Parts: sequence; structure tokens; C-alpha cells
Amino acid sequence: MSTHIILVMFAAGLILGFVGAGGSGFIISILSTVFGFPIHTALGTALAAMLFSSASGTVSHYREGNITPRTGIVVGLSGAFGAWICSQLSVGIDETKLQWMTAGMLFLSAVVLWIRMGLAAKRNLSQPGPAALTAGAAFWFRACAIGIVCGALSGLFGIGSTPFIQIGLITLLRMPISQAAGTTMLIIIPIAVAGGAGYYGSGHLDLLLLAEVLAGIMTGSYIGAKFTKRLPLVYLKTAMVATPFVGAALLLF
Repeated sequence: MSTHIILVMFAAGLILGFVGAGGSGFIISILSTVFGFPIHTALGTALAAMLFSSASGTVSHYREGNITPRTGIVVGLSGAFGAWICSQLSVGIDETKLQWMTAGMLFLSAVVLWIRMGLAAKRNLSQPGPAALTAGAAFWFRACAIGIVCGALSGLFGIGSTPFIQIGLITLLRMPISQAAGTTMLIIIPIAVAGGAGYYGSGHLDLLLLAEVLAGIMTGSYIGAKFTKRLPLVYLKTAMVATPFVGAALLLF
């Protein structure tokens, strides 16, 4: 089974690196539905794996010039706070309820991101967008709010909150979509550290399974990030929306 897990995770990593996602929710759906692991084990392992896949993708995105470091650090550290607190609450949720809740959040993230992409496309056709927000009181307030809310969602449901982070970066901080994809990978690193630590403390982390997941996901994520700027923008937008939708569908069906 380990070979199968590695190969499947490599394929998943290609997609996650391309869209700038840690992909915890996507990994959870694969581990729990395709390979039959309990949802809490899948959740803890996936959140820990998200740290390494995001780190691999972050290096690649940084070399491609897709990251705004200041924004990534501020949002990421705020997110770590929310993730650690809510990871303590998640372990007390019934497995069936948690699976449905995680699927619901993935569906919601896909729908909200799709709506946001449509609105952004209409705005860009009519007029150029304002400059990205990178300093000042408004920046600090919005960046911290994005981090805390998205970190809380990640810790509670085990998802990487990638679409919500990207929506926050694009909408509240006015970041270009390619920069949002890369910066999200940096943001996810501290969120994954804090959330993973919470689940490790509760015993919901399979280290052998984690090693198998990482063997595939890190290689795929690094390679996938190379295509973020090289493929047409429409492919990036489509993949951003489709990834959480497919993950939710796997959990429900």
C-alpha cells in the first residue's frame, strides 16, 4: 500500500503546488476515502504533511517570484495562533460529524472562490485594480484578521484553508492572483506547525503514514509550482476551484 500512497500523493502534489495549496483537506479526503484511514488520523497526518508540502512549494514559488514575504509572515503567524487553539477543540468532535463538516467547508471554499474569481474577472475587464495593500494600520488589521480566521478553520477542520486565505489576500489586501497563490504557501507553514502540534499532542498523528505521504507530496508540490506562471491563467483559476470541490466530493461520496 505504501507505494500506492506515494504515487497518489505525488499526483496530488503536482496539483497542490500548481495552485499554491497546502492541500490538507484534499489529502484528508484521499486518505480517508481511498485508503480507509480514520478521519482523525487522516486529519492529523494531513495537517502535518501540509507543513512539508508547503515548505517545498514555498521554495519553488519564491524562486519564481510569486511570494510577498512580509504579508506571508504576518498572516502566517496570526494563523498559527488560531490553528493551535482550534486544533484542541477538533479532537472532541465525532468522526462522522467531522467528516461531514470538513466536506462542507471544502464545498463552501470552492463555491466562494469561484464567485470571487468571477467578480475579479469582471472588475479587471472594466478597469485596472488598485495597488496591493502592504503597509499601514489597515494592512496589519486585515492581515491579522485573515490569519486568525483561516488558521482557526484549519485547526478545527484539518483543512489548509487555502481558498479562504487566497480570497482574503485577493480581496482585502488586493494581491494579484499569482502572488496570492505563492504567498499562500508561505502562510500555511506556521499554520501547519501549530495545528500539527495540537494533533500530535492528542495522539492523532501516524508517523509512518506521514512519511509515505511526504515522499510523494513534496516532490509533486515542488514540480507543480513551476507551472503556476507558465500555464494560462484560466487553468490556474479552474484548478483553484476544482481542487477543494473534488476533495469534498470524495468525503461525501
